[in-house]
Formats: sequence, C-alpha cells, structure tokens
Amino acid sequence: MDDRLKGVFAPLTTPFDTEGEVSYAGLEKNMETYAASRLAGYLALGSNGENKSLSVPEKEKVLKTIVSRKGRGQVVMAGCIFESTKETVEYAKRFEGLGADYLTLLPPSYFAKQMTEQVLLKYFTDVTSAVRTPCLVYNAPQFSAGITLSVALVKDLAKHPNIRGMKDSSTGNIEGFLFAVRDQFNVMAGSANFFLSALFMGATGGVISLANAFPPIACELYELASSRQYEKAIALNDKVLRLNKAVSGKGGVAAVKYAMDLAGLAGGDPRLPLLPLKDEDRDGLRKTLEREGMI
Repeated sequence: MDDRLKGVFAPLTTPFDTEGEVSYAGLEKNMETYAASRLAGYLALGSNGENKSLSVPEKEKVLKTIVSRKGRGQVVMAGCIFESTKETVEYAKRFEGLGADYLTLLPPSYFAKQMTEQVLLKYFTDVTSAVRTPCLVYNAPQFSAGITLSVALVKDLAKHPNIRGMKDSSTGNIEGFLFAVRDQFNVMAGSANFFLSALFMGATGGVISLANAFPPIACELYELASSRQYEKAIALNDKVLRLNKAVSGKGGVAAVKYAMDLAGLAGGDPRLPLLPLKDEDRDGLRKTLEREGMI
C-alpha cells in the first residue's frame, strides 16, 4: 500500500484562451490555489484535462507546469494514454523525466474487440516494467470504448511490483475491486457519486472532478470519513452529490470549467469539438451553486 495515494486528488482541467490555445498562465493561476489547498495531489492529462485534444508538446508543457507548481507533499499522476505499447513506453519515459510521481494508464481502445484480458495484461505489464516511476491503471469504460477491467485482471495487476493502484470511474464495479485487492492495492474512487461509500469499504482516496472548482468540500468529506465522523460525513455527502450532479454529472468538462470560472479560477471553454455550456445551463448551474452557498 502506498500512503501517498491517500486523500483527494483533482483531475485537473486544461485552460484554453479565446483562440483555443492552452492558457499556461491560467493553469499557473489555478495551481497557486491548488498548491495552498488540502489536496493530496492531482491527475494531470486525464479526461477532465482533455487529454485527447492536446498535442504531445502541449501535454509535456502542461505536465511540466503542474509538476513545477505543486504544493509541498502533493503528488502528480500523469495520464499516459496512447494506443500502442511502443508509444506508451516512449512517452511514459518522457513524462517520468518531467517529474511525474505516478503514471496513469488507460486501456488502448481503438481495436477494442481485440483487447482481451491476455492482451491487456501484457500491455500493462510491458509498460510498467519499462519505467521506474510507479504506475496506476485507470478503469473508465466511458473513455475506452466500453472496455472494463475485470476483477480477475486487477488481481493479476496487483501482483506487479510497479503497479501501485487503480482509479475506478466505472459504475457498479468498485466494490468488487475493493473486496479483491483492498489490503494490497490502492483503489481510488473516480467519481463523487460513490466516493464516500468507497471510502467506507476501504478505498484510499478519490480522484474527484468537483475538486477542480471546490477543493475544500471534497477534502472535508474525505477527512470526516477518515476520522470516522460518519454522521457528519453522510450529511455532507448529500451536498456533495447535489453539487456533483449539477456540475460534472450534467455538463461534463464544460460544466466543470464553468463552475471553476464562478469559483474564481481559470476554467474557460473546452477545446473544440467540445462546446461550452448553453446560456440556460450556465444560469441553472449558477443558481444551484448560489443556493448551495458555494459562490
């Protein structure tokens, strides 16, 4: 078990300017706030970071910006998401050189029908054996053409000395992973929808999109659960679930970014082809956040 994988991690967004170029100044502004927060760290270059909309040079500069501005004791997980083993290993080594504390690996999905358990086991094993930086596997069928990591595969991956844990963003699977490997493998919730219940079952933390706009409430929920203040945790979780439904649960990255704008951070619009929120959705989100006392 890895103690650095305990707590709340923000799956950071990538700010863009009005021309659709990466706003590194906006990212630096956000990092000032995050570095001073109680966040345990970050996932850079994940789905909230619009990984597939970034060029490789942009990914490297984004990662370098985040690593250089993380707070004391905070860690950075870097989404190393490519289709071939060769390319994944190449960029895993480059991200390693930029100071990533962990490498997060999503299953290749272009040839989804060929991604059998045998293929995935070899893929994850080959990549993680080629680098020194500890790795995490990412179970997110919504971003990998429906590919879902099985409990049996995760049990095999947990035996690898360089695979330290997993982020699970799927629906209805985290309980099985926790029962199978929770005493030997760090399992982190990938959604606020089941963050608290996962903590109760033994998850070590969560990578929570709500933490992009509102780090304090996500961290408070983790701290209440960790200190076994269950009644307070359950009461706060009701609010977290309402917020998450209004933000990432409805509008995805565009809503997360708009919530960040309302919270005084650099959110902005997503990169095309993703569209910004419609005006009526912006109004609804603003009213919800005002009603919940978040802005």
